Amino acid sequence: MEDDALLTEQMAYYDDGAVEYDRQYTEYEQLRKLLTVVDDLPITGDVLELACGTGRWTALLAARAHSVTAVDASAEMVAIARARAASPKVRFVRADLFEWEPPRRYDTVFFAFWLSHVPPARLPDFWRTLAAALAPGGRAIFVDDGPSVAAQEEVLADRTVPVAMRRLDDGSQYRIVKVFHDPRTLTEDLTSLGWSARVRPVAGHFVGVAEPPSNGAQAVARS
Repeated sequence: MEDDALLTEQMAYYDDGAVEYDRQYTEYEQLRKLLTVVDDLPITGDVLELACGTGRWTALLAARAHSVTAVDASAEMVAIARARAASPKVRFVRADLFEWEPPRRYDTVFFAFWLSHVPPARLPDFWRTLAAALAPGGRAIFVDDGPSVAAQEEVLADRTVPVAMRRLDDGSQYRIVKVFHDPRTLTEDLTSLGWSARVRPVAGHFVGVAEPPSNGAQAVARS
């Protein structure tokens, strides 16, 4: 499948570009400001962080959570995150998020700039996995790029899966999955899957809080 090849290339990009990743937080003030939204989000209890990257958000989550399980497929990213967010509260797991299954339930599942890397065809399964990972009363909380950020990307046209090209300092280039979700459409999509979601735009990005469907709603979504 096309998205399998893209996801392999995407994983290579984040491994090979891990040491360059944090540069964007130096170059873009709006990203630094976006980190402050954590203070206003309902992050509680035991937290599962998907695609933790270099740990920028992990350290902030740990300050609010009882515990954090931070997962990423990139060994290079996890190594940087371990150094940045070293804490007895935090446990790091290296795993492919399209294959890994959470071994337990969590009060909060958090992911920043990960949803846009999930191919559209895999979204229903992704949200079902999240629902199964949440404890009763738990929430999924997410931050990502809105459509206006597409102008800053080299988007490849006429692809069955939305794709952007990324380049590293050494000149190497990689295709990645990059879906620029519109907050309103994303809310409607989640509602159709049985979730209760509130997605709000924030300076070209968006922040979402979603509660999973009941068991009955999940059964309907699967049918």
